[in-house]
Amino acid sequence: MTFPIQSSKPPLKDEQEESNGSSKMAAWVEPEAPISPPPPKLWDPELLKGLKHQLSGSVKLSNALWVPALGLALLGWYMVTSASMELSVRWYGQPYFFAQRHGLYLLVSLFVFGVTLRIPSHVWQALSAPLLLVSLTMLALVLVPGIGREVNGSTRWIPMGIVNFQPSEFAKLAVVFYVGAYLVRRQDEVQTQWRGFLKPFIILSLFIVLLLSEPDFGAVVVLLGTVLGMMFMGGVRPLQFLLLILASVGMGSALLVSQPYRLQRLLAYLDPWAPDHVLGTSYQLTQSLMAFGRGEWAGVGIGQSIQKLFYLPEAHTDFVFAIWAEETGLIGALFALSLFGILVLNLIRFAFKAQSLGLLFKAYVLYGIAVLITLQVFINLGVNTGLLPTKGLTLPFLSYGGSSLMMTAFMLAVAMRIVSEILQRPSTKEQGRSARKFAAG
Repeated sequence: MTFPIQSSKPPLKDEQEESNGSSKMAAWVEPEAPISPPPPKLWDPELLKGLKHQLSGSVKLSNALWVPALGLALLGWYMVTSASMELSVRWYGQPYFFAQRHGLYLLVSLFVFGVTLRIPSHVWQALSAPLLLVSLTMLALVLVPGIGREVNGSTRWIPMGIVNFQPSEFAKLAVVFYVGAYLVRRQDEVQTQWRGFLKPFIILSLFIVLLLSEPDFGAVVVLLGTVLGMMFMGGVRPLQFLLLILASVGMGSALLVSQPYRLQRLLAYLDPWAPDHVLGTSYQLTQSLMAFGRGEWAGVGIGQSIQKLFYLPEAHTDFVFAIWAEETGLIGALFALSLFGILVLNLIRFAFKAQSLGLLFKAYVLYGIAVLITLQVFINLGVNTGLLPTKGLTLPFLSYGGSSLMMTAFMLAVAMRIVSEILQRPSTKEQGRSARKFAAG
């Protein structure tokens, strides 16, 4: 009986290396398609490990953003000072009460800006859903008796010491974060299916109901327009976008005629100089138009406005631009608008750059902030010039109000942080050199 003899000779070194190499090659199977990274989580150990370094790291401010923003902030301080002096004397016995209060708001806003600037953008992406829930809760709290404060028939503010906080201002940016994160997570679904396209608007409907309960129709228009703009940049199909535009216009028209005061404003807008309107519903509009008319080309002179002498109500808040146009004319009005234009165009330029680099959340947030600022400026100036029916909506940077100013600073800091991350990102050539160096070493 014979048995097979097993050789006890060890394999040769070359054979062993070849076998090990074959095993490694067999174990490594390259995926057929790239897998999208999951959305960041705030409790991710890798993100937490680098968060401290990112918070303490340097932030590169873009001149294209901070220069026009600083110009608008200083311009707004002057506008508020000039437009509020007579009112301040009548109410508080000294001419600079509102100017000093606005200066304090600027300092607080500067602090908010500095703190927000240190926070990496992936934190906002990770917190998009909780921030949305917080903003929704605050909008509900405004309507609770004893918590919300009513001003001129609307309950939109929560008293917080020297500042009346307006939750709708925070809700705008919270919705921008949420929609930006949603477009990243559900990009294919948004672009190919009705279900993915309509989901954000189901959540948005809760905000619309709460805002209309305050009531704050202007915030609804701004919020809905911002989401529409972000969805368009997210790549929704043209038919979906067109149908949603038509539905939004229909809903807005129905809301305009659903309340008597809105219908009165619409009728006054159509004929502001009618005897029934000129001293009633359209009084603010006609006084604002007089301010623009008096300004002509070069204005009546700094501090020489007549309309601010108790003719134009809310001259230092919603209609502050009319006083500026009266004092500086068409030249001054175009100068202020050019600062807004520079800021918005540069936001869009950086958003395009982020999108080309595949940084989709950063791109969508920049798009949302750009649309948000544009809509608020357009609506406020449209009301001031009679292009749109009268609606209370602050002008970013320029109108008096701590809540609006601080949220504008918060929004601007988020945008500048994103731009800093884009500018500090290694270029394609640098990435290629690093990859070759890694492969060679």
